[in-house]
Amino acid sequence: MKIIPLSEGTFTIDQSKKFQPFDLDKDVLTDRPQGSLLVEVQPFVVVTSKDILLLDTGLGFEMNGKMQIHKNLIDGGINPSEVTKVLLSHLHKDHGGGVGYERDGLGARLSFENASYFVQQKEFQYAFEKGFPSYTTQELEALKENEKVHLLDGDGVIDDYISYKVSGAHAPFHQVFWIRDEGDIVFYGGDEAPQLKQMKHRFVAKYDYDGKKAMELRTAWWQQGMNEGWTFLFYHDVRNPLYECKKPDNAGL
Repeated sequence: MKIIPLSEGTFTIDQSKKFQPFDLDKDVLTDRPQGSLLVEVQPFVVVTSKDILLLDTGLGFEMNGKMQIHKNLIDGGINPSEVTKVLLSHLHKDHGGGVGYERDGLGARLSFENASYFVQQKEFQYAFEKGFPSYTTQELEALKENEKVHLLDGDGVIDDYISYKVSGAHAPFHQVFWIRDEGDIVFYGGDEAPQLKQMKHRFVAKYDYDGKKAMELRTAWWQQGMNEGWTFLFYHDVRNPLYECKKPDNAGL
């Protein structure tokens, strides 16, 4: 498999849930409101033997009339029209902001019109019930009543090699993914496994729907990943977009 991080930049986020750009070379975190978190916003492309997968869609920002995630894909050598599946962990605005776009006279359209989208049905419903500031519902309109959108109900498998499971710790209907292809396992935990350092330390985060459950899931995933040689993808890690666990050497057993 080929993995391409699609960084949209580094940001701070505080209780207002606004993402403010942060320059690592110039800005000082303590100048931001108390409790501000420093995060990367970083969707991923995973190229498998069957698909070109996009894992979450970023903030949905546009630059000179072009979506940033489209530009990042092109810079990575992939035409946005080549994406075949979009896997959505959840629909918070920093993960689902790029699912669609709206143009005058054309209405809401999917950003990746040749791709199939996969999102939990209850997460989709919850996003419109909950709304702002966690969700920006106008950015999600393109998902409504679209034959390219698959609303999932619980756990399952896509095309025999992508497993998904409702984990429900960061958001009530958050889901995580395992991609198994050609002997490799890639794990994407969205906002329940967002940074490498969070996998190695036990703590309860106030921003999670169920912080204790998220902590326990991270511990279990990290141990299993170390045992089975997973590659972890970290959506919010400023310095470590991915981490490849070495498979245990069982020689001589």
